[in-house]
Amino acid sequence: MIRFAVSLSVDEAAEKLIAAIAAYPMGLVAHANGQANCAKKGIVVPADQILEVFRPDYAVKVWAADKAAGIDIPLRIHLYEADGRTWVAYRTASETFKSYVNPQLDVLGGELDAIFNQLLSTLDTWRLPS
Repeated sequence: MIRFAVSLSVDEAAEKLIAAIAAYPMGLVAHANGQANCAKKGIVVPADQILEVFRPDYAVKVWAADKAAGIDIPLRIHLYEADGRTWVAYRTASETFKSYVNPQLDVLGGELDAIFNQLLSTLDTWRLPS
């Protein structure tokens, strides 16, 4: 899993990512704002949002490679506040698809990793851990 801190608030990071997702183009399948949902019930929690991201043409390719892998799409980006900082966590497509031991999914994972690297790079300067 990739995890890094950014200098933006969770809301700012979400806005930047949503714009990058639309510009790429990828699809924002869902946007869950845990903090806002809790607030509706009178519960106060630190900022916590999940962006689910994918695209229909990639879904079709995943299903063709291994229908069971459909459980692992869309891919998720978790934005949250902890220790006074905004954190981004993301499980790469390569990591997500690795357990299927499927060369087609390995190729798709690499393609999706490149896309998500570009999306995430819009937040701050960061690099993948070695």
